[in-house]
Amino acid sequence: MDKMLKIGITCYPSLGGSGVVATELGKLLAEKGHEVHFISHSVPFRLGTFHKNIFYHEVEVNDYYVFKYPPYDLTLANKMAQVAKMQQLDVLHVHYAVPHAVCAFLAKQMIGDHLKVVTTLHGTDITVLAQDESLKDLIRLAINESDAVTAVSKDLIRETHELLDITRDIDLTYNFVDKRVYYPRETAQLCEDFGFGDDRIIMHISNFRPVKRVGDVVDTFARINAEIPSRLLFVGEGPDLPKIQWQIQELGLTDRVHFLGKQDDIPQVISLADILMLPSEKESFGLVALEAMACGVPTIGSQAGGIPELVIHGETGYLAQIGDTEAMAGYALQLLRDPVLMQRVREQCIQRAQTEFSNEAMLNKYEQIYYRVLGREMPKPSPVQG
Repeated sequence: MDKMLKIGITCYPSLGGSGVVATELGKLLAEKGHEVHFISHSVPFRLGTFHKNIFYHEVEVNDYYVFKYPPYDLTLANKMAQVAKMQQLDVLHVHYAVPHAVCAFLAKQMIGDHLKVVTTLHGTDITVLAQDESLKDLIRLAINESDAVTAVSKDLIRETHELLDITRDIDLTYNFVDKRVYYPRETAQLCEDFGFGDDRIIMHISNFRPVKRVGDVVDTFARINAEIPSRLLFVGEGPDLPKIQWQIQELGLTDRVHFLGKQDDIPQVISLADILMLPSEKESFGLVALEAMACGVPTIGSQAGGIPELVIHGETGYLAQIGDTEAMAGYALQLLRDPVLMQRVREQCIQRAQTEFSNEAMLNKYEQIYYRVLGREMPKPSPVQG
């Protein structure tokens, strides 16, 4: 039997696309037979119940009086080294350059070059943190000292090379969805329970930060609702929510907008929608648009970051210039008024999600990267027993 790998994974365990992708990847790797060790300050929220081949190692920070701030980064690096040594890890796969790739670099210095580091860039570490001159050199070090670096979109790779003056190769590894989990769900009973009737459903899911331009969602919805009776469903929480609630009240749309807060069963929630709105100012990939796509829900979004790599204009959704809510509303009305067009776009969404962004394809790509940095040949799939 081919020897499976021992892989340590560190990510932000709370809500966020990077944590979701890292956790789902870990589960897929464990399912394949690899041994996966999550190393973080809390259990990743998508990890759920017990999984064979998955282990969790908590990073506990001691608050020594000599430190003004508890030194989480150093504690994490030390924990990575301890786990790598005790469990004989082959690879540390870290999500985000700061602080995780820096910590992995330190752990490798403690353990030795046989421990390989794979860093996945998700966006904020480049689009926000790398803009800070005080962090730029540290991020550059973390990227250059990794044995392999991946990024979730071509646009993010381009920005990383340009902003940090990095010449090394960066592997493109798009985010993915597990088609066993993300598929269109039956929602008739839910719509009846909510009392939506025949109203069309527009949805936005995010952490409600300014970069998401949630005000544009409200403006677009107001234009749609003026033409076709609709409901707007907000999923998630964040700092811009109070401002949005005031905007909705000013527009007289309070009875047409529903705040669902944070939700765990995203496939069921997304399946309620006719259209997902993603008018972000920056978006390295747009995982929520992929989750919607897999559930047969087209996205209307902005031509920002990696969104155009995911949403094909006129086929799996529509794209407009950032802030052009009139165009976004026009595209939405075009879809909502044409059942034949809507059905065709829905089918194309599902097809694209299952072929271009499947869990099998991305799992295979990450495995190839692991074996490449280890200098080993990737095992051939076992023959199917008939």
